[in-house]
Amino acid sequence: MTRSFLICFSFFVLLCLTGCGNGQVGLSGKVVFSDDGSPLNIGTICFSTPTFQARGEIKADGTFSMASFGKNDGLPPGTYQVGIIGATEDLGGDKIYSILDPKWNGPTTSGFSVTVDKTTKNLEIKVDRNPQSREDFQKKK
Repeated sequence: MTRSFLICFSFFVLLCLTGCGNGQVGLSGKVVFSDDGSPLNIGTICFSTPTFQARGEIKADGTFSMASFGKNDGLPPGTYQVGIIGATEDLGGDKIYSILDPKWNGPTTSGFSVTVDKTTKNLEIKVDRNPQSREDFQKKK
């Protein structure tokens, strides 16, 4: 009985170490500005369907890794609408300037979608800057 237990336990440990194949696609990438290729250095990227949402924190170098249920665990295969939130600069007081074109503020308004499958590993997403300059924004507020 002890030998059977050890064999079953060893098999279970091996299965846990190799993973059970949850179907998630480990997806990472970089968000850059379309005009000069410089990285977007702040914000959260969202991949959404009508019934599911995954997020990734955008780091200072523009890179991100997607997470659905746990840290950097990827997302299920599928076609997603993509948006970016929190890409703002605090200009003091109640003045918050959006770095990106406002269309990027939500997955349904960005006009950008991506199909993720097991071959998708790394994406480069090009975004547009806010057409309203910081200076014009400050003058209006």
